[in-house]
Amino acid sequence: MVFSSPIFLFAFLPVIFCLYYIFPTNISIKNGLLIIGSLLFYAFGEPVYVFLMIGSAGVNYLFGRLLGKENLAGAHSLFFRKILLCLAVILNIGVLCVFKYSGFIMAGIYQIFHVAAPVPQIALPVGISFFTFQALSYVIDVYRDGKTEQKNFLKLLLYISFFPQLIAGPIIRYHDISKQMEERSINVEKIMFGMQRFTKGLSKKLFLANTLGYIADTVFSLDITSYHLLVAWLGAISYTLQIYYDFSGYSDMAIGLAAMFGFEFKENFEHPYSACGIKDFWRKWHISLSAWFREYVYIPLGGNRTEKWKTERNKIIVFLLTGIWHGANWTFVIWGMIHGIANILEDTFWSVKKCEAKVIRNIYTWLIVIVAFVMFRADTVTNGFMMMKAMFLNVTMNRASVSLLKEQMNPYNLTMLGIAFLFSYPISRKVKQKFKDQEKGYNFVLWGGSLCLLLLCMLNLASTSYNPFIYFRF
Repeated sequence: MVFSSPIFLFAFLPVIFCLYYIFPTNISIKNGLLIIGSLLFYAFGEPVYVFLMIGSAGVNYLFGRLLGKENLAGAHSLFFRKILLCLAVILNIGVLCVFKYSGFIMAGIYQIFHVAAPVPQIALPVGISFFTFQALSYVIDVYRDGKTEQKNFLKLLLYISFFPQLIAGPIIRYHDISKQMEERSINVEKIMFGMQRFTKGLSKKLFLANTLGYIADTVFSLDITSYHLLVAWLGAISYTLQIYYDFSGYSDMAIGLAAMFGFEFKENFEHPYSACGIKDFWRKWHISLSAWFREYVYIPLGGNRTEKWKTERNKIIVFLLTGIWHGANWTFVIWGMIHGIANILEDTFWSVKKCEAKVIRNIYTWLIVIVAFVMFRADTVTNGFMMMKAMFLNVTMNRASVSLLKEQMNPYNLTMLGIAFLFSYPISRKVKQKFKDQEKGYNFVLWGGSLCLLLLCMLNLASTSYNPFIYFRF
């Protein structure tokens, strides 16, 4: 079940929302309802793997209880805690590797040793990368501070399975939400904010991401060597905008849904395409993933509090792992390395504190990000490089290219492409600041616009069947 599906919008969400506020104010009862709803939400698409998620929560709950034992003290206790943490990390990463990377690893081994054998095909549980990282966050937090141990298994299960962030993030670290599971405020303002934020995300997904996704899918399915570079750039830019509006749209919906049930999630995107460099881009792109790697990998490796070459090594390790986290394909590894190398080159040759030459740096950021996403989107490394070659070297215009450009650059697609580019910059924030003295009028326009968008979303869902879910591989 996905947020942009009719069954979620017209059945699941209204039922769970109404029950949540009909039930007594006791927080334990409300948490229990959210657990049941979250498990049903996941089981709708993964009827078997829901038990894997419950098992992950159970195993990590046991590790947390062992790591949080207050009577453990002394050197032997510290050694035992380190062993437990290592076992927890190995087990969690091991499960992730079995389901996500076993086929990729075995294919590599077969290729190295020239073995002709079938590659194991294991169905990938949706969202396994997200809930595995959340489980690891809990165990590591308890290791660092035993007082954060959660003695109530159901609360830990809620943390891992909570449906707004379950299948597409953001990745919620345990210490950011632990208190909210014990006590949280619920009021009309928060509910209204949540509804408005959810509508914003749904609109991003249905109108911008899906429209641009159709263009990108069309171009990436071509034999791109036979088409003009404008076609290649159209596909590359469309996908770059699609993944942003799809991903940030889901994050908006997750933040909105969480607010409707009294939770507060941190922002996951801050207009990354307005960035002045790759370092700035990663401060704004998929913030929850960047924060996770920074806190649990980069800083433990020494962060930037060490020698220059070690700092750059730590960055490369983080970007390598970031690429691998996204999927079992060399294309993701290369995508991560492009960003890692660009980050290091910025440190070495263009290290400035302020956003100098803002336009030039923003154009450079767009260029690096688009090229990297071409590899990210490609099915194989060869296809990725062929697409890049076409983007810069295919200068011969032919009938097929003209025909495809006319077909895809119709008025509706052009409008969506223009809106997508425009709002990839913080336009709405600047408008809000301009009218901050007229808050009531601004809010009236905002809510009126949200209502209109919601109605348009309903019409869109009723009239189209193209609604891809790009997180199956994550």
